[in-house]
Amino acid sequence: SQLSATGTKSSSTFLRGDNTFATVGGANTPAFFAHSASAQTGLSDNTYTKVTLGTEVFDVGTCFGSSRFTVPSGEAGKYFFYGSVRCQVASNSDMNQSYSAFYLNGSIYVENRMNFQSNPVRLATNLIHTVLDLSVGAYVELYAAIDHAGASAIEIGSGEKGTNFGGYKIIE
Repeated sequence: SQLSATGTKSSSTFLRGDNTFATVGGANTPAFFAHSASAQTGLSDNTYTKVTLGTEVFDVGTCFGSSRFTVPSGEAGKYFFYGSVRCQVASNSDMNQSYSAFYLNGSIYVENRMNFQSNPVRLATNLIHTVLDLSVGAYVELYAAIDHAGASAIEIGSGEKGTNFGGYKIIE
């Protein structure tokens, strides 16, 4: 009885602090998720390589293709991106460091490094995430690198449990 709210209350609205009714939510779209379909081999030591993601799980807004997210027309704004890269070396060698990075418009933007110092490993999964404020046409890609100690074979592992990349627009 003490409120003089404007608008109409319903099951899909809420009363805001300014005493008006507003609709709930929105959609976190565009959105996508993809993972690798097979291992990437033949990598150069300590050199960033674009991660190939051959299995597209979903792509709401047709924004993901060729292992790249591109902001569609009319969808500028803030986005959350996440990824993981399974880095591994042959069983007869060791890995000193593994890296993952998001590239924005072809240049490194944010990086995650794992350094194993005097305890080299054969397998590590790098997790990475970031929030970006993007304009239409901007693109984001996932990259990885491995610093090995004379490994005979280095690779980016496959499957949704090891190497994947996803993202979605944040509701503002």
